[in-house]
Amino acid sequence: MQASLPALPAVTAPERGLPVLPELADRLAAAAADSASQPLGGGPELRAAACGYWSRRGLPTEPDQVLAAPGAPLLLLALLAAAGGDVLLTRPCAAWYLPLARLARRPAFHVPVPAECGGVPDPFALLETVRRIRDEGGRPRLLILSTADDPTGTVAPPEILHEVCEAAVAERMTVISDETWRDTRHHSGGTVFLGPAEMWPEHVVVLTDLAGALTPTAWPAAVARFPAAGRGEVLRARVTSALAAVRAELAPPIAAAAAYALAEPGPVRARTAAAARLYGTLGAAARERLATAGVLSRPPQTGPYLYADLGELRTALAARSITDSVELEAHLSAALGRPVPGGHRFGDAPDDLRVRLSTPPLLGATDAERQRALDAPDPLALPGVRAALTDFGSVFSELADS
Repeated sequence: MQASLPALPAVTAPERGLPVLPELADRLAAAAADSASQPLGGGPELRAAACGYWSRRGLPTEPDQVLAAPGAPLLLLALLAAAGGDVLLTRPCAAWYLPLARLARRPAFHVPVPAECGGVPDPFALLETVRRIRDEGGRPRLLILSTADDPTGTVAPPEILHEVCEAAVAERMTVISDETWRDTRHHSGGTVFLGPAEMWPEHVVVLTDLAGALTPTAWPAAVARFPAAGRGEVLRARVTSALAAVRAELAPPIAAAAAYALAEPGPVRARTAAAARLYGTLGAAARERLATAGVLSRPPQTGPYLYADLGELRTALAARSITDSVELEAHLSAALGRPVPGGHRFGDAPDDLRVRLSTPPLLGATDAERQRALDAPDPLALPGVRAALTDFGSVFSELADS
């Protein structure tokens, strides 16, 4: 019998990721004795590294356009507080967006995503939602996108992204582009990553959480890039004031590690590439096992997640008294022995039988096991990974056979 797990909190903590890169650990340790406070928004070294990071991706950036903070949620909360007005989110979207909008007392509205991908709203649904909000006396001011998306693991095609951004700019909205997982695209020949700031630089704030993608999940560090013109200067000043109010300075050791990661020396580039390959291999294998059980999922293209829809198994699930995503979350969390958040946490209706699945737990519980998988030419040939995938597939096959 599977032991039940405690109920998941409203926003689950980041799960354990890949082993700490030794060079990052060295940078952190070297700065451990530094007792001087970091400047609010990040010191010169960190901001310069962020400028280089974005410039290498076709976004020339100056230090006075950059703010850093201990984690993307703090930056987003400050942005929501500073911008005012109503917030538009995709359905589904990252689990931490909506609670922050509520905390900032900003009305938030979900817009469905197109069939091709997650992370961006359907352009026509976006315009309809904006009109409805205005008709009801609201003020739509912010649109939060995730072009390399959590939770769906997809990358938005440039043509859809262009339509969405064109509509948002025409409606006088500021776009916040969460690009945390852009560097972990599984295949370089897949969907081309094009960020909103490359299309509409005066209307887009880029948000990048280093934790998970470039640094360990437990090391909170994030950077934001503000427009150089237009409303960017005023918005950055207001966000700085909000960060100052909560003393959101980075700890010196974390700042040193973040600056090293953003500079992307050889070890960081090699780790990022290895992680992307590993996530791609695991995502494809997990999706194959889901398909065998009749579970639908968009092909994951970036990051460690995929978003599964068990609607085709509704009758079989009902036989097990599983009728919504809350009950599905509880069952799968117990069956897999780890948290499996349901779609209701990402803005989907509870009646939609969806969950977000994470692939790193398939690598094993220890750093040694995860490092072996990173280093292996074929991680699926490792006995531990093979067994974990078999167990993973069995859980869904059992549900389908109910």
